Amino acid sequence: MGLRFHKSIKLLPSIRLNLSKTGASLSVGERGLTCNIGRKGTKATVGLPGTGLSYSSYSSYQKTASGGVGRVVLIIAAVAAIAALH
Repeated sequence: MGLRFHKSIKLLPSIRLNLSKTGASLSVGERGLTCNIGRKGTKATVGLPGTGLSYSSYSSYQKTASGGVGRVVLIIAAVAAIAALH
């Protein structure tokens, strides 16, 4: 079993900076809709709070260069809009 490290720092009500042994990432959103932006790619998660049901979509930066950028921008805009409403 290897050594693991993880620390999450709340920057704003809907924005967290995540630090780990392998690097840093930024999470935007709240329960039910979150977008995580890291060095390898972007992961969007949509879930039903309290049920344990969720769906995640991952886009690496290599894949987004071939045309998936619009989807990532749309996900980030949706998360930012929901965060602004809270």
